Amino acid sequence: MAEKKKLSKKTLAKSFRNWSYGNLTCFSQEHMQTFGYLCAMLPIVEELYDTPEEQKQALQTYSAFFNTEPQIGTMIVGVTAGLEEARANGEAIDDDAINGIRAGLMGPLAGLGDSLIVGTLIPILLGIALGLSTGGSPLGAIFYIVVWNLLMFLGMRFAYNQGYELGGKAVEALVGPKAKALRDSIVMVGTMVIGAVGATWVSITCSPNLVLPGGGKFQDTLDGIYPHLLPMIFIIFCWYMMTKKKVNPIVMMLILVVIAFVGVLVGFFDPALSY
Repeated sequence: MAEKKKLSKKTLAKSFRNWSYGNLTCFSQEHMQTFGYLCAMLPIVEELYDTPEEQKQALQTYSAFFNTEPQIGTMIVGVTAGLEEARANGEAIDDDAINGIRAGLMGPLAGLGDSLIVGTLIPILLGIALGLSTGGSPLGAIFYIVVWNLLMFLGMRFAYNQGYELGGKAVEALVGPKAKALRDSIVMVGTMVIGAVGATWVSITCSPNLVLPGGGKFQDTLDGIYPHLLPMIFIIFCWYMMTKKKVNPIVMMLILVVIAFVGVLVGFFDPALSY
């Protein structure tokens, strides 16, 4: 009876490292993260299969299109590492089964990762970093760089190991019946954080020379009706243009520059804006 093949910790660590640092290898609109996935699976395949023909055949499995959120999506790489090990030991797992799992998980985990990482974690870390950067302090940048990289390394390593050890069960909670409630909750938290960041850091005021016929300042009147009304209007305007009209972020920034320039030129905005 042939000895059962078992991936070494060194190989698993190399596979994780290849994905962690190279998930966007040769990125293109046609292949997205396909080549990054191939790089991550290369040490797995090299250890499990002896001949070049077997290795080539195994790697063909991972040449299919792949794209997901790279941090949370690390779990998928771990799952397929476990599946490839099982296949090398004679389990009835074919290319369609592996690619079916990859395709089935990359969408839900991408949505979860975008909500959890991009929509929640990054704004929270940036909010803290901005607070630490008050007065030009470098602590904010140092905090973000250190904490982000530490959290990502530990989180991705945990996701990879869980994917490898538990296989499909590792993502059951994320794509199972309770997944929608979890994703909706995370989206809600992310939306609240984005709103709080906008309300805290966006400051737009009228010129102090802009007064009403009765003698009161226009800005004071606006604040009496609805505090921070102008920042809210501009945030909603940016959201509308970028989500509904599909305006490019760079174009949106240029539009804001033009609005600010014209507003200051005609005396509507306060030229001493602070952000």
